[in-house]
Amino acid sequence: MEKCIIVAVADNMAIGKNNALLWHIAEDMQYFRKTTIGSPVVMGYMTFKSIGRPLPKRKNVVISIFPFPDAPAEISVVGSLTEGLKAVGECEKCFVIGGGETYRQALPVADKLYITHVHATIEDADTYFPMIDPCIWEVESTTPRQKDPETGYEFEFTIYKRI
Repeated sequence: MEKCIIVAVADNMAIGKNNALLWHIAEDMQYFRKTTIGSPVVMGYMTFKSIGRPLPKRKNVVISIFPFPDAPAEISVVGSLTEGLKAVGECEKCFVIGGGETYRQALPVADKLYITHVHATIEDADTYFPMIDPCIWEVESTTPRQKDPETGYEFEFTIYKRI
């Protein structure tokens, strides 16, 4: 199984604030949906709470170190990333979709990174993605830079593979 991470990061590696995304870029949301549909997704409890519901057409695995008695029937609750990766079952690939601590734990075992590079610096963020070490990761593909008409942010989609 190919273990993938998907995330949108600012130039300063910021990814969130107050358990919310830093921007709403429609093209990025469409990319996320298109890329992950049909594949299992693994996320931390707070990421699940921020989404507010299981993602359709994907097996949802939520990591929670605390009891989660009101968990929807459509999700699998596990106690660690290792358990989460086992819980996805037999599949071609799975995606880790957040949050910050889950990304930090997943980066050493990930095979690919699907990164939306958003060209902005968010000074007041409280959650960051780890630096992408060029000694470990190489660019497999990248799209031309685009500009979101609503936010004005420029961005591109880049896929990294482990060297």
